[in-house]
Amino acid sequence: MPQARNVAGILLAAGEGSRLGRPKALLVVGGQTLARRGIELLHAGGASPVIVVTGAARLDGRGAEPRTGPGDGGPADGIGVQPGTGVDGEPPDVICVHNPRWRTGMGSSVAVGLAAVPGDCAAAVLALADQPLVGPESVRRLIAAHAEGARVVVACYEGRPRNPVLISREHFAEVTELARGDVGARPFLQAHPDLVTRIECGDTGGPDDIDTREDLARVETRLGSAAPFRS
Repeated sequence: MPQARNVAGILLAAGEGSRLGRPKALLVVGGQTLARRGIELLHAGGASPVIVVTGAARLDGRGAEPRTGPGDGGPADGIGVQPGTGVDGEPPDVICVHNPRWRTGMGSSVAVGLAAVPGDCAAAVLALADQPLVGPESVRRLIAAHAEGARVVVACYEGRPRNPVLISREHFAEVTELARGDVGARPFLQAHPDLVTRIECGDTGGPDDIDTREDLARVETRLGSAAPFRS
């Protein structure tokens, strides 16, 4: 069997944004939806394919709401491979997967995302759609640490562990089993501190969450006229 080499990216983009009045994934920040920005973050950092876990909003492979309706076999069904960046017959590398249990919290989205990782991927980088200040270099550093033998890697900011997080395939089952409510991979990380490699990423961006309109205004100010991510 060929050795798995690729590292997938998983963008958790299922939240409804109750305090913001619309799904977070569809918020436009710095000229892009948060979903699109997250997709490009993972692409630019070297992750492929990128799996977008949807919930409150059904998205296509470009981080936008699809025009087709539910039940018609189009992108609105949220399951399967959607239009991505594949060219010349190559398969697209953006996969949108809908989490029907998105209301239960991040844990179910982590499980759905990990289950969608193709078999040729040795690991996956988990990122949150509502953290648009995270930079692609953090993803690159996590993937580089994995290439050097680290099995679980966490980005830190001024020494504090946050996101993104890389998980090697051999730990997918336990991460899924322990993921509950809105805590995602945290129970697994807390249960196995000996496995965790911490990588400082404070110079690459910030882990600021967007939960309120005040958060949104603050992040927009920090982004300013920052250009969209490019690989």
